[in-house]
Amino acid sequence: MITYPHIKKGATIGVTAPSSGVPTELHELLKLACSQMERRGFRISCGDTVWTQNKAKSAPALKRAEEFNAMMDESEIDIIIPPWGGELLIEILEHIDYENIKNKWVLGYSDISGLLLAITLKTGIATAHGTNLIDLRGEFSDETTAMWQSVLSTNTGETVLQHSSDNYQKEWQHDHPSPCVFHLTEQTSWKTVSNRKVKLQGRLLGGCIDIIRHLVGTPFGDVQNFRKQHIHGEPVIWYLENCEMNTADLRRSLVQMKLADWFDQCEGLLFGRSPANMPVNNYTVEDVYKDLADELEIPIIYDIDCGHVPPQITFINGAYAEVEIAEGKGTVWQTFRP
Repeated sequence: MITYPHIKKGATIGVTAPSSGVPTELHELLKLACSQMERRGFRISCGDTVWTQNKAKSAPALKRAEEFNAMMDESEIDIIIPPWGGELLIEILEHIDYENIKNKWVLGYSDISGLLLAITLKTGIATAHGTNLIDLRGEFSDETTAMWQSVLSTNTGETVLQHSSDNYQKEWQHDHPSPCVFHLTEQTSWKTVSNRKVKLQGRLLGGCIDIIRHLVGTPFGDVQNFRKQHIHGEPVIWYLENCEMNTADLRRSLVQMKLADWFDQCEGLLFGRSPANMPVNNYTVEDVYKDLADELEIPIIYDIDCGHVPPQITFINGAYAEVEIAEGKGTVWQTFRP
């Protein structure tokens, strides 16, 4: 069965950096994010790792793992939200104390998705793929991003509804700060390989494919055991997003996941918008999606609100979901079914 954490009003957020910390020149961004969350009624507890960054990581692997384990064990901390992703989270996976993980939310994306997926696969505790802390520093938040709090406040057995965004951000404009962190200028349109309406039902699993592909063949990526032990063979809906890979690398990664049986009894796949997906020898990302849809004989939805092209829906690893798309608009119902 799946166990769902829950946050209440006035919760304490533990801020730790299991991947990258915040360099000195950007400390003001982190301080602003923390103060905004305090204005919204949360309490903040920052670890040492969030303030340092060197050699592509916030601190050595053991220190990062120890701080995460300590925050997970600390009864006064209700939810853990890293400042952002990074590069080398995978170094800490073998040092996480999975046997004693408490039932509390971990929220993030990008490199953090490797930790999220590992926790859910090994323990059956739901984890939250969505915004990071730095992106909550704005005075206002768009409707899609702001849903993270409602989603994580959902009780076991309840259902929460999210809609595709109206607009998304084409590019980052760090030199033009605004009351809302994102500049949502482009019209959102979810698409399907079949160009038809699609409805999917199943348990959600996913993350940044650049990261989670490295869990294949490790003790932290045992999808088959998770399906047997925690969801009793129910079908899975995978949500994936590509941060940096070209289309050939994306294709190789998806084939690897297929050969590792990650897509067995898969109901369908969801792919986020991507700043990458550069074609290789005229092999486009649309070709990748079509090849995969043909091989697996399942629907594929793409350009959804997930990942490095904001805003993003909050997807819960382990939750039962119903996903529908019609005429470019999508809806995601997530039921916190044990």
